[in-house]
Amino acid sequence: LGVTDAAAAATQPYARMAPVDAYLMGRAQEIALARSAAPAAIAKDATVLVLTRTGYETAVRGSNGFVCWVARGFSGAPDWPERWNPKIRGPGCDNPQAARTVTRIAELRTALTLTGHTDAEIAERIQAALHSQQIPPLAPGAMCYMMSKSAYLTDEGSHDMAHLMFYLPFKDGTDW
Repeated sequence: LGVTDAAAAATQPYARMAPVDAYLMGRAQEIALARSAAPAAIAKDATVLVLTRTGYETAVRGSNGFVCWVARGFSGAPDWPERWNPKIRGPGCDNPQAARTVTRIAELRTALTLTGHTDAEIAERIQAALHSQQIPPLAPGAMCYMMSKSAYLTDEGSHDMAHLMFYLPFKDGTDW
C-alpha cells in the first residue's frame, strides 16, 4: 500500500471487498446460524440458503414457505461504511410474502456482487427483474425474523439485538 492507500485504509477499514473466502462459513454452521433467526417451530420447516463463492444456494428444502439465510454486509446499502466488513452475519428468516420478493432480490444482488458487477449494473438488473415480474412485487404482510443471539450486524457493538423487520412498498412516503 502507498501512503495514501494506507491512510484511506485506516479511515475506511472496509473500503473494498475482501477475498470471497472471508465471507464464507462452514455449511453446517451457516445452516444453524440461519435457523437461529426464527422460532424453532418455524425454522425447522423453512428452506435454508447458504452462501457459496457465486451466490446463495439451497442447502435445505423446506415445506412452510419461510426462507432462512445469513446476510452479509454487501446485502445492505451500497454507501454503508461496513458494506465489505467480512464479520457481518445477519441471520434472517423471511416469511413467505418476503421470500418471494426480498429474498429473491438479496439472492440476485449477492450473485451479481460476487461476480463483479457494479452497483449501477446491480440496481439496473434488480429494477428489470421487478419490472418484468421475474421478481414479484412485495406482498402485504412481508416480514423477517432476526432473532438470533449470534448475529453480528455492526462493529458498533450494541446493534446486534433480536428484532423483527416489516417490509412495506415505498411509494411516496405518505404510508408512514
